[in-house]
Amino acid sequence: MTVARAAAALVAAAAVLAILLPGWAAAEWTRTKKGTIVTYDGRSLMIDGKRDLFFSGAIHYPRSPPEMWPKLIERAKEGGLNTIETYVFWNAHEPEPGKYNFEGRLDLFKFIKIIQDHDMYAIVRIGPFIQAEWNHGGLPYWLREIGHIIFRANNDPFKKEMEKFVRFIVQKLKDAELFADQGGPIILSQIENEYGNIKKDHKTEGDKYLEWAAQMALSTQAGVPWIMCKQSTAPGEVIPTCNGRHCGDTWTLRDKDKPMLWTENWTAQFRAYGDQLAMRSAEDIAYAVLRFFAKGGSLVNYYMYHGGTNFGRNGASYVLTGYYDEAPMDEYGMCKEPKFGHLRDLHNVIRSYQKAFLMGEHSSQILGPGYEAHTFELPEDNLCLSFLSNNNTGEDGTVVFRGEKHFVPSRSVSILAGCKNVVYNTKRVFVQHSERSFHTSEVTNKNNLWEMYSEQIPKFHMTKIRTKEPLEQYNQTKDASDYLWYTTCFRLESDDLPFRGDIRPVLQVKSTAHSMIGFANDAFVGTGRGSKQVKGFMFEKPVDLKVGVNHITLLSSTMGMKDSGGELAEVKGGIQECLIQGLNTGTLDLQVNGWGHKAALEGEDKEIYSEKGMGKVQWKPAQNDQPATWYKRYFDEPDGEDPVVLDMSSMSKGMIFVNGEGVGRYWTSYRTLSGSPSQALYHIPRPFLKSKDNLLVVLEEEVGKPDGILIQTVTRDDICVVLSEHNPAQIKTWDTDGDKIKLIAEDHSTRGTLSCPPKKTIKEVVFASFGNPEGVCGNFTAGTCHTPDAKQVVEKECLGKASCTLQVEHTLYGADINCQSTTATLGVQVRCSS
Repeated sequence: MTVARAAAALVAAAAVLAILLPGWAAAEWTRTKKGTIVTYDGRSLMIDGKRDLFFSGAIHYPRSPPEMWPKLIERAKEGGLNTIETYVFWNAHEPEPGKYNFEGRLDLFKFIKIIQDHDMYAIVRIGPFIQAEWNHGGLPYWLREIGHIIFRANNDPFKKEMEKFVRFIVQKLKDAELFADQGGPIILSQIENEYGNIKKDHKTEGDKYLEWAAQMALSTQAGVPWIMCKQSTAPGEVIPTCNGRHCGDTWTLRDKDKPMLWTENWTAQFRAYGDQLAMRSAEDIAYAVLRFFAKGGSLVNYYMYHGGTNFGRNGASYVLTGYYDEAPMDEYGMCKEPKFGHLRDLHNVIRSYQKAFLMGEHSSQILGPGYEAHTFELPEDNLCLSFLSNNNTGEDGTVVFRGEKHFVPSRSVSILAGCKNVVYNTKRVFVQHSERSFHTSEVTNKNNLWEMYSEQIPKFHMTKIRTKEPLEQYNQTKDASDYLWYTTCFRLESDDLPFRGDIRPVLQVKSTAHSMIGFANDAFVGTGRGSKQVKGFMFEKPVDLKVGVNHITLLSSTMGMKDSGGELAEVKGGIQECLIQGLNTGTLDLQVNGWGHKAALEGEDKEIYSEKGMGKVQWKPAQNDQPATWYKRYFDEPDGEDPVVLDMSSMSKGMIFVNGEGVGRYWTSYRTLSGSPSQALYHIPRPFLKSKDNLLVVLEEEVGKPDGILIQTVTRDDICVVLSEHNPAQIKTWDTDGDKIKLIAEDHSTRGTLSCPPKKTIKEVVFASFGNPEGVCGNFTAGTCHTPDAKQVVEKECLGKASCTLQVEHTLYGADINCQSTTATLGVQVRCSS
């Protein structure tokens, strides 16, 4: 036993077990003090020898402005979380060797102190490889230029740089007194990240590397436990953790003296350009959490709880600028219901009965095919908590547990307080739903005057870097730009050109970059692109050639660098083959014709997206559909406090800048299978804006109509409830009495509550029906058993109020309960307004 564990054991023997109930509004920091010991046993993490539960949410500080951090963390706490998790972003903090940046969105220490100000714990995943759909997986580009380096391997050049950064970050956190033993909020640190995904690439050397990484991390003496994620075992005292959707059913912890921790419970799925909308229901997330806790888990981290925005060029290859918009808090920081509220209720119920859960004896039994009970019981204190699981898909059922019948919907878990009363079921959602809506601001058309500057199309003789064949792209751009110009020239005689007028030569280019636009003799000939699933693409476009010297110019672009894989250091991009097909004299191979190169765009070099740099070029009145063109206009900040977005549907592909800040890449021309843009709306955080005269600059690579860009605000003012009278009610009429749940009423009738956002009241009942309404929030329709009285009842109860509660009982709405198709369901949508 280590000194730390021995000390923790002594503390545990002397400590009085504490229950942390969901009263989150602490006036000052209370969770740790100088000398706090964070350790663990086989059941949970322990704070000064006391077991505790940890509900954590991932919020990445570089993906939101610092002005948003306090509100995001406050809302996370309102959601029942007591911990915030973040990665540390090496390539953002050390863009050049030894040159560090912790300013603005990169102020890691300020972010963690705000977590502390909200009386919450912090988990810091240092990595320093992080993946995270972040450019190059968080690894600085300059690592690639170190001789003989192999990333994430038992390789001395890599280990040297990795250790230097890890020790630097740990020391900086120590200097700021942010670790728990210093009185700070950090209770866990992570070394490495999902190494099992590439361990096969390194075979036995991978085990040596992991052992080295673990020992190196422990030697920093951070004063808190270290974890390695997505592993079933980890070296020494490092704790292995699970990442995934259903860790309670898909993961086995082999280190039995360590607690079951879940570092990534994916609340949706990150999206790449071309992907359909990826959703994960509140019911499925809650089911997965309770399956994990039923089997002994004690920490869950939602990845992401708020995804935010991949500003500038920070997204990995093909990843959308909006990150995890389907999380419990959306990209704009607004609570996404019912996901937010349904999980909040889960957290509060479990924490209210945590003594039985953490200290009780765990037992399990099979109640039938696909049915289980997991029980945690302290007989001496008369405390008991049970989890009843129905793991069958599409099959509701009733089970007998301890002499009582309990209905358990398909693929759900019920929590039984006292092993008797159902206080929560993952399938029964009693919280409201919310629908997001977008409103075009009047500032869109106020002084909607655009100017443009088109990039000069370079020719071979204008370039300084010339080689026989096209060069690899990343070695030229050094990850300082997405763009590399390639250009070549060749002479044709009249006999070379097709004799028939209906035949045009075709430019054929094979590329391992992500997209390309082409020019022949300064004329735009088209675009080409790849996808995240398929490496490389073929650009094939007809071109008009002439007798004499012809110029081919290609603008090759990358949408971020790859973020994972054992071959990360060797990933390449650029032109692999270039041909002219269809000439009278046959195919012309241009691959070894001699090529000129120019990295980055002139507008990037001169920073013409900023007030300081915009005067370095000559702007003129804008014209639509100009490739490789910068557009600019000014606009005023929309009134109010609602989030601001740009609707870029009239554009194609490029980058957005507001007041010199890189908002991110857009690619509306990349359509999903349903034909809609992968992402049309792009967040402009209000901290980026001034009240008047905001400079908006848009780089359009392909073609677009800038005067069609809309400036919009976002609300979640449409809220709904959908509840059935037939559903067994979730007990809301309970309170805590010491360590027990105490029922304070016997009225278990089903109710639904509608609550407007702050400073708003219910102004309109958009839809109300009792019977068998169909559809979802924002798109309801009445069923065959609709009762017309429902809307009048809801209006009387709710109009003019900030919140109202509706009983779900057919007699109140004049409904015919004998209607053949009725589900006895109340569906209501109301609209809130200031």
